[in-house]
Amino acid sequence: MTGPVSTQDLIAHAGYLASVLLFMFGIMRMGKVRTARSGNQMAAGAMVLAMISQFVEMGQIEPWFIIAGLVVGSLVGIIVSIKVGMTEMPEMVALFNGSGGIASALVALAAYAFHRIPTVPLMNAGMGEAPPSIVNGLAVMLSIVIGCVTFTGSLIAFGKLSGKVSGSPVLLPGRHMINAALLIMALGGSVMVVFTTGGMPGLGIVVAVTVVALILGVMLVIPIGGGDMPVVISLLNSYSGLAAAMAGFAINSQVLIVSGSLVGAAGLILTQIMCKAMNRSLANVLFGGFGAEDTSSGKGGGADEYKNVKAAEGEEVAMILEDVESLIVVPGYGMAVSQAQHLVRELGDIMEARGCKVSYAIHPVAGRMPGHMNVLLAEANVPYEQLFELDQINNDFKNTDAVLVIGANDVVNPDAVDKKDSPLYGMPVLNVWEARTCFVIKRSLSPGFAAVKNPLFEADNTYMVFGDGRKAVEDIINNLKSS
Repeated sequence: MTGPVSTQDLIAHAGYLASVLLFMFGIMRMGKVRTARSGNQMAAGAMVLAMISQFVEMGQIEPWFIIAGLVVGSLVGIIVSIKVGMTEMPEMVALFNGSGGIASALVALAAYAFHRIPTVPLMNAGMGEAPPSIVNGLAVMLSIVIGCVTFTGSLIAFGKLSGKVSGSPVLLPGRHMINAALLIMALGGSVMVVFTTGGMPGLGIVVAVTVVALILGVMLVIPIGGGDMPVVISLLNSYSGLAAAMAGFAINSQVLIVSGSLVGAAGLILTQIMCKAMNRSLANVLFGGFGAEDTSSGKGGGADEYKNVKAAEGEEVAMILEDVESLIVVPGYGMAVSQAQHLVRELGDIMEARGCKVSYAIHPVAGRMPGHMNVLLAEANVPYEQLFELDQINNDFKNTDAVLVIGANDVVNPDAVDKKDSPLYGMPVLNVWEARTCFVIKRSLSPGFAAVKNPLFEADNTYMVFGDGRKAVEDIINNLKSS
């Protein structure tokens, strides 16, 4: 800031600085289960402080639009938080990502149309009070492109997760060429608006770029199977942050630049973690179509492939669990679908009361979004100190009396370790087969999203407990109580 600084500007920029610090500490605290709640509250407070600081800096404002937006947004948030169940959190997160993306795109579009449509290329047009620059011009167009891609991509992800759109990959012929053409059109149009074209022709190009970006978002996500949504959600989260950062450059808002960059970087790091957990490269994610092959080689996993499966009922499981001194529970999407998390906690309490050590092994991509199992178990008040990530607990299975797998499949497949021609080979998995006894609660012998056979199901130390996750756990609990 140059020249005399007014008290109003000083207060506003102090608020921006405090907001940025709160965002940073909030995201840091979200990295651990125990502090995630307070981290979320801290980040929400940072957003409120950033908005107040913006109003202070603006001085004279039209309050009614702002009040209306705050009231409507708050009501939607309250209603959604009350009505949405914990098992619907993945699709809710997808909508949040999409909302952030379209909000950034709308900010950029508003910046472009500020007062009047620029009659010159964006590099020569000031955005608001910011002086003309190539950076601002590129930021406007990139915010539109990334925001629109995030919006429609998130809508498709929401549809796949909620069952409103088929979770199966949609592999259009020549999809990679189509996506490349759409990307070139969007970037080419952006370059024209920034460097060569203004006025009504420029506006026409901006509209065309917006439409192309919306289509590109759909095309990038439809080839991806529902089982790969954890990676998609974390990537879209990163996109929404990048779109916000670009919008910050477009309107010269430092707090939006910093907060958007934080979200973008955090989402990208999480995406890399998810890719590693699923044995995929980031390039596969960026170009779409990962998790879906055009051929059927390596596919299978039908019930007719299993020959030596041992089934057990709740009574048999309870008889074995009566004598175990250590138990590791491995939750999966089946637990989420059946909403069995509270019964799982009750089973853990019963086993602890009998002197058994109970732990929970969380695979990074178990469920349909990063941290899905952590959220469900936290809802059931499972103690944080009993939750362990893959790297923390994998060496403990060989010294464990029993493992209870609830609805997980590919993340416990031993082929990922010792079968080089398996599509899962190299993917980090939970070594549940090393335990003395392994129980797998599953509706059937159907395969997971990788569509491959799971040798765990016919291992000598594995018992399959067929049925709904909630009912199966309830049956085990009832038999333990009556023993």
